[in-house]
Amino acid sequence: MRMKVAIIGGGAAGLMATAALLEADPKVEVFLIDKNDGLGKKVIISGGGRCNVTTGIQDIKVVLTKYPRGGKFLTSAMHKFSPADVYQWFESHGVLLKVEADSRVFPCSNDGHDVVGVFEKLFKTSKVRLILNTQVSDIKKVRQVFEVELKDKPPLLVDKVILTTGGQAYRQTGSTGDGYAFATSLGHTITELAPSLSALFTQETWPAKVAGLSFQSVSLGRSGRGTFRTTGPLLFTHKGISGPAAFALSSLIAFEKFDAKHPLEIAIDLFPDKKVTDLTSSIETSKLANPRKSWLNVLAEFVPKSLAEVICQELELDGDKKSHDISKKDLARCVDWLKSVPLHIISRSAGDEFVTAGGVNLKEVDPTTMQSKICPNLYFAGEILDIDGFTGGFNLQASWATGHLAGTSAAS
Repeated sequence: MRMKVAIIGGGAAGLMATAALLEADPKVEVFLIDKNDGLGKKVIISGGGRCNVTTGIQDIKVVLTKYPRGGKFLTSAMHKFSPADVYQWFESHGVLLKVEADSRVFPCSNDGHDVVGVFEKLFKTSKVRLILNTQVSDIKKVRQVFEVELKDKPPLLVDKVILTTGGQAYRQTGSTGDGYAFATSLGHTITELAPSLSALFTQETWPAKVAGLSFQSVSLGRSGRGTFRTTGPLLFTHKGISGPAAFALSSLIAFEKFDAKHPLEIAIDLFPDKKVTDLTSSIETSKLANPRKSWLNVLAEFVPKSLAEVICQELELDGDKKSHDISKKDLARCVDWLKSVPLHIISRSAGDEFVTAGGVNLKEVDPTTMQSKICPNLYFAGEILDIDGFTGGFNLQASWATGHLAGTSAAS
C-alpha cells in the first residue's frame, strides 16, 4: 500500500515540503490542502511582490544570527538546505535569481508568481492531489492513522501529517493561526504570540513633517535597561518609523509591553559611521566657512532641510540665525541630537506585521527531522514554529529549509 501524507497549508513551507517529499519518494500519495483558491499567496506578495526568496549570505553561522528566536533550532535544517542550496534548487527548476547589493535574493523577473509557478508545474506532473478552497476543521489521531476532517468534504485518512499553516500575520492570505489549534489538539503547546517585523508608531508627531524621508544606514536601539541596537535602512512615516532597521527593532521588542502611558524609549544614530568628534568637526568647518549662512542651511548640508527644520524646532533654536552666532554649546546639542535622535514608541502598526513571533514550542519538535516528539508521524515546518527572522529573505529561507527537511523526513 502506498503511503498517504496530508500537508496542511500551501505557503512556502508546505510547497517545499510537498516538493521534497515527491523527490524523496515519487510513489507517495500527497494531499496538499489550502483554504485559498491558489498556492503561495503570501510568497507572491512578499518583498513587495518581488519575492525575497532567500539571502545571499553564504556563511550559515552568520545566517543563524538573523533569527531573534529559533536560530539554534534551525542549525540542522539550514545545513541540509542552506541559502546556497535554495538558490541552486530554484535555478535548477528554471527560475533565474539575482543577489542584490544588500544581499537579498530575488527572481530576475522581480515577480513572485514565478517562484510559486515552479511548484504549480511540479505538482501538475506528479501524484499531488491539490485540495484548494478547503478548510480543515479538525485533525484526530486514530490509532496509527490521522483523520483529517474537511469542511463540506469527506474526511481524509492518512499515515502522516505535515502542518505548515503559517502564523497569523498577513491574515488576508489565509494565515489566521488555525494550525495552533490543530497542534494543541495533538498534544503540543504554543508559546506566547506577538506581531513581528512591523512599523512602529511614536509619541512624537514630528515624523509626519518628514514622512517619506529615508536613510540608507542608521543605528537604532532602545535606551536604558537591556540596551540593544540594530542597523540598516530607515524610513520616517506619518506616524513614526518603518524600513528594515525599524522592522528589526520591532522583532527584538516583539514581547515588550508599551503604550502611550508607558512608551519605549529609543534612539537613532543617523551617522553611525561617524564619531561625535568627526561630525562636530565637519559641521564646524561648514559653519566657519559660511558665517553669513543661516544655521538652518548649514544643517541642511548634512541632513535634508525638512529634518534640519525639525532639529531647530526640537532644540528650540532659531534656524534663521546666522551660523557665526550659533554657540559651541548649541552646535554640540545639534550633533548629540543627530547621533541620538530621541523617540518614544507607543504602538506597533497593527495588522501590517510580516511574521508572527512565537508558535509551536521547539522543545517538542526534533530539529533533525521536524517530527513531533509527542505525536509520531506529525511534522511541522515554517512559521507555525516558534521561529522568526529579520527582513532580508530569512523568514522564507527558514520556511524552505524546515519544509524541505520535514518533507524528506516524512518520506522515510
